Amino acid sequence: MEAIVKASESKRIHPQKFTLWVAMGSIIMMFAGLTSAYIVKKNQSSWLEFDLPVVFGYSTAVILISSITIHLAAKSFKAREMARYRTLITVTAVLGLLFMGMQVMGFIDLEARNIALTGAKSNSAASFLLVITGLHMLHVLGGVIAILVIFIKAYSSRIKNYSSLPIDMIGTYWHFVDILWVYLFIFYNWIG
Repeated sequence: MEAIVKASESKRIHPQKFTLWVAMGSIIMMFAGLTSAYIVKKNQSSWLEFDLPVVFGYSTAVILISSITIHLAAKSFKAREMARYRTLITVTAVLGLLFMGMQVMGFIDLEARNIALTGAKSNSAASFLLVITGLHMLHVLGGVIAILVIFIKAYSSRIKNYSSLPIDMIGTYWHFVDILWVYLFIFYNWIG
């Protein structure tokens, strides 16, 4: 009887993981609504067509590389290779910050090409790009903050917790924001 109870308990999803999945589902719905509104608004005659900043392509490569580094960090943590784990989690955080910096550079590039993102001279095309990409950047920032929390714990000599739950959850979330950006990048270039 005890073995049956333990087997059924091991098949349950951790409550924090369940909450993460619900949150990611909500985020998906939000971005689905925004990209749907983008498509509807695009059919208006005042819609401004413009090329995305080239730096958005480079930032896509950066975020995909960060997905690899966080995966390797999780593997290193589970193998108790703490020096490698610390290095990889550091690289992931830096890549996340680099991604956000490159996004800002893209917005600066648009402004330099006289494509106003906000204000009286703005067009809804550029404003949509700013809102959708800006919201994604906020979600990446949340991931970077979570990574920095486990980064601090990784370098703390007092805390010796070998639960892989935090890195698993952050890894799941990080892969999610990576996939979300790839979707948005494809959407901006070929769908929207």
